[in-house]
Amino acid sequence: MMRRREFLSLVGGATVLWPLSARAQTPAMPVVGFLSSLSPLELTFVMPALHQGLNEAGFVEGRNIAIEYRWAEGHYERLPELAVDLVRRQVAVIAAISGTPAALAAKAATTTIPIVFAIGGDPVAPGLVTNLSHPAGNITGVSFYTAPVVTKRLDLARELIPPGTTIGVFVNPDNPPSVTEGKTLQAAAAALGQPIKIFNASTEGHIDGAFPDIAQQKIGALIVSSDPLFFLARNMLVVLTARYALPTIFADREQAEAGGLISYGASRPDAYRQAGNYIGRVVKGEKPGDLPVVLPTKYTLLINRKTAKALGLSLPPSLLARADEVIE
Repeated sequence: MMRRREFLSLVGGATVLWPLSARAQTPAMPVVGFLSSLSPLELTFVMPALHQGLNEAGFVEGRNIAIEYRWAEGHYERLPELAVDLVRRQVAVIAAISGTPAALAAKAATTTIPIVFAIGGDPVAPGLVTNLSHPAGNITGVSFYTAPVVTKRLDLARELIPPGTTIGVFVNPDNPPSVTEGKTLQAAAAALGQPIKIFNASTEGHIDGAFPDIAQQKIGALIVSSDPLFFLARNMLVVLTARYALPTIFADREQAEAGGLISYGASRPDAYRQAGNYIGRVVKGEKPGDLPVVLPTKYTLLINRKTAKALGLSLPPSLLARADEVIE
């Protein structure tokens, strides 16, 4: 009969040796470096979509893939250091999420580690890619930007004001695609003879400080460009536009859901799902340069009728009829 001490020694030895053996036979999980311009709270609503895309490619976080998260929380100046940290970590792929500044920081940090972006801006103008169909290099991704979407927001704003009234545009000068949106709007407005005024804001303080000037210049309606800062500050913008009784067109449905008057744009969750799928495909071995940049095919016009009533605004029946969704 085996003595109790011998049995415990044998079991203890097996307990030590088995994990070492199993560890030797199990390959390490690939690690995705997640780089975001926003904060964890601001991406809560789209992260399930990103994980869905990963799942479609055969990956589940914590089971067969790991994610290292880095958040700039609206401070773009932190992005280069965070990107370098992920490169130093030797991740399998960098997911540059929520804003062109994150994608640019990742691209500047590495020419070898694959990068998949999900942004609201034009990826060609700032030099992220040179060709949408064949990005080449180590970067590809998803964009929910097209120039017609920007000019459509101008058309919507013009429906809300008398002819000749000036329309204001919020642009973040620190974000190239936001600047491009402003220029696109200026060109479109000039062709229509529509007065337009650009207001630059790269911090929440700038946003707050711009509204007295907006009121002084008798701006009749406001267009807010697609930018992580304006997404982060959506509640602040809703409060200020209500205080100044200013009809405002936003890029993201979450801004209208927060109390903004109108949003017109593509689905962020759908873009994040597609980005998650691309991340999984790259981890499996596909080259980013062979994966075309995904552009949106569907746009949603969301009108917050409750906000319109609070503003004392009578919306044109033709505009309400075109809405995909109306918040009563």
